[in-house]
Amino acid sequence: MELSVVFSLLAVCALLPAAAVPYFVVSGRVLAASVAGAASAAGARSADLVARAEASDLAGALWLSITATLLLLLCAVAVRRSALMLTPLLVPWLMVLGMITVALPASGGENPGQVAGPWVLVHATTAVATYGLVTLAAIAGLSVILTQRSLKRKTTGPLVSRLPGEMEAERLEVGLLTAAVVILVAGVATGMVLQLAEAGQVLVANHKTILSLAAFLVLGATLAAHLCFGTRGRTSARFVLVAWVLLTLGFPGVKFVTGFLLGDAV
Repeated sequence: MELSVVFSLLAVCALLPAAAVPYFVVSGRVLAASVAGAASAAGARSADLVARAEASDLAGALWLSITATLLLLLCAVAVRRSALMLTPLLVPWLMVLGMITVALPASGGENPGQVAGPWVLVHATTAVATYGLVTLAAIAGLSVILTQRSLKRKTTGPLVSRLPGEMEAERLEVGLLTAAVVILVAGVATGMVLQLAEAGQVLVANHKTILSLAAFLVLGATLAAHLCFGTRGRTSARFVLVAWVLLTLGFPGVKFVTGFLLGDAV
């Protein structure tokens, strides 16, 4: 077994406590510590990939997104403690992403070439942060959908009982959505600067640009509908999930197509 696979498996195992702890009667501090430990393990795996110049392949992109999402969750908890209640939905999904990296063929790394400039670093940071925030917002939206469905059926399963209440989940969704839109604006702006410097055009019609702009329009329209017309519940949650799918196609999705289907790593 290759060492990179072992590191990925260990990092995935470190996510297990954060996935299991919500089903036990524990304090918020214990759960937060579990999430922090998972974030540390994911961060160590991401740092290992960066050190070996593999952060731009699909495995690196997935681990960066896992790390960013967990760290952003901890930041959200500092603002609203109820964000910890998203872990029963969030962490199992992150574990699935981690297991996908285990199944990926090993990358031989790539020549990092010139050191990335400040605009590249800023753009990459905003891209990862946006994806993490939209992932959290989508999880909050999914929580709203599951809670509403449970209320409609008048049944509460072990999963739904550990999720935030409908109103609280909606507050989390709107807050995360607002933060995602703000950072996505910065990401689009820095992307325009980079494309202007590299291609002499403000916008280059490639898959990443189109999908990012589409996600921005969906997120912006969803937030505007909420603020102006009070749109909420499943309708708002579904649009957030659509935006998450668009960003998934534009971030790890493009890397999968170019790296494996076309055989040309991004």
